[in-house]
Amino acid sequence: MNILGISAFYHDSAACLVRDGRIIAAAQEERFTRKKHDAAFPKHAVEYCLREGGITLAQVDYVAFYEKPFLKFDRILHSYLAYAPAGLKTFLMAIPLWIRERVWMKALIHHELPEFAGKILFPEHHESHAASAFFPSPYPEAAFLTVDGVGEWTTTSYGVGRGNKIEMLGELHFPHSLGLLYSAFTYFTGFKVNSGEYKLMGLAPYGEPKYVDLILRELIDLKEDGSFRLNMKYFNYGVGLTMTNANFDKLFGRPPRKPESKLTQHDMDLARSIQDVTEEIMFRMAKHVRKETGLRHLCLAGGVALNCVANGKILREGLFDNIWIQPAAGDAGGSLGAALFAWHQVLGHPREADGVHDAQRGSYLGPQHPRDEIHAYLTRNNIPFTELSDAELPEKIADLIKAEKVIGWFYGRMEFGPRALGGRSIIGDAQSPKMQEVMNLKIKFRESFRPFAPSVLREKCAEWFDLREESPYMLLVAPVAKSRQREMTADEQKRFGLEKLLAIRSTIPAVTHVDYSARVQTVTEDHNPMYYRMIKKFDEKYGCPVIINTSFNVRGEPIVGTPEHAYVCFMRTNMDYLLLGNFLLEKKDQKPLDKDINWLKEFELD
Repeated sequence: MNILGISAFYHDSAACLVRDGRIIAAAQEERFTRKKHDAAFPKHAVEYCLREGGITLAQVDYVAFYEKPFLKFDRILHSYLAYAPAGLKTFLMAIPLWIRERVWMKALIHHELPEFAGKILFPEHHESHAASAFFPSPYPEAAFLTVDGVGEWTTTSYGVGRGNKIEMLGELHFPHSLGLLYSAFTYFTGFKVNSGEYKLMGLAPYGEPKYVDLILRELIDLKEDGSFRLNMKYFNYGVGLTMTNANFDKLFGRPPRKPESKLTQHDMDLARSIQDVTEEIMFRMAKHVRKETGLRHLCLAGGVALNCVANGKILREGLFDNIWIQPAAGDAGGSLGAALFAWHQVLGHPREADGVHDAQRGSYLGPQHPRDEIHAYLTRNNIPFTELSDAELPEKIADLIKAEKVIGWFYGRMEFGPRALGGRSIIGDAQSPKMQEVMNLKIKFRESFRPFAPSVLREKCAEWFDLREESPYMLLVAPVAKSRQREMTADEQKRFGLEKLLAIRSTIPAVTHVDYSARVQTVTEDHNPMYYRMIKKFDEKYGCPVIINTSFNVRGEPIVGTPEHAYVCFMRTNMDYLLLGNFLLEKKDQKPLDKDINWLKEFELD
């Protein structure tokens, strides 16, 4: 039986194919269209999933859409009525589209998928999140917690998963939303909503928690069990075009920061304050879930589950023995959750879970490009290359990393979710004190304060980070091991704001954030054999099982999806080498980039 899961029309549209309960393929639409966070119907992602599964639309038995359109429309209508006459402008913008298309989702799906003749299912938004959290997890039974902006009405839910069923036990409803609260501060500090939240998280360690008390006193009424109500007099997201309003400006003594303007200490303090509040809310929620369910394992999904700092705190506090986080925790993962919900919850098929291995297989669920396809692309375009054997490749790349070269790594299947996990990555030497600045400014073209993540051999992780658990999806932040840290001088300890960047904090400075933390990816041979063997060779030769791993893209662009995307990104940056499968390209051998590449004409760096 083939089930096609789809998420679309808010942000990060995606498609997933589940066959007889096994995840065959999954991908975000943005990787094909080159439009970051593309919200359009995921026709290209659907085409890929069908191609990977070797089937046509006529062979799809069910389509599962990740939310209930009528229920979402109900929330939108009630929200506008509650705020009337405010919000008239956005009402007039939104309602015609809903009435014309989105309410009639069955007809739209049949229009987009004309050969499909099966049944269409509509789980609720947070059911899709919960299913994406529990069903692929390793656990026969577990509690789940889903936290995001908003689905239909629900903004937070928790419950239990046992075998092939999930059961909701509690919910919070719009407009009271932790995801929207965090996005309000994202907007206020000048970053893009639904895109820049991770920047706010990365900025937080440069600030002080000066506004925590003010947030808890004025913006949110937080209860001991993690439930809360927001004071909506400060927010405009209910029906407006902005997240915050004049009352919010007055409370924090200024208007929102203009995008791309200089970051101030005030912005850093706001980032730190809302991050601390978010961590406290998530901790209280998790504590309540443990108390109510009595279960030893926790599964997380929803956009807020991408806040890896909060995840790390929950794990370190020991509330649960283990936690498992859906790699595509945001709306993209809703496609996967909807398909698995259909297979297990609706159709009643059993589920196998051994308590150790998850069903996501490293989340390498996207397209891969065979050797002959890559070779044909390179020769057709007269691109110079050297082909490495499987035996040569690990040592060659390890030597280049040690020589402080920056390498684009395009190998195997593409990752599903927002993190690069050694399929579409840019890699470098974590021991280099200059590598963070080089990669931020000359490769990624992004803000200098942004930290980079380490990939580390799973068996060596505890020697380098205060983390005993697996973190294959780069969704846990942990401290760098004390033995690897460098003690700050008195002068260095006095630095504040972005000046903190100037001090070397550990023996792996390029992946050590200013608070001694790191967003860790543990690497195993069974999930990604070549990536593992390369890091292992680097460790054997140079005594360090840690490298830099950042996503293969530049600021404002989705992660690369094809050899052509990778080559163009390589040529438009100061990367030194590009590995396409087993083909190694050196920058100095390349001719200037052809400016007539069709999709490149509209591409501009932010």
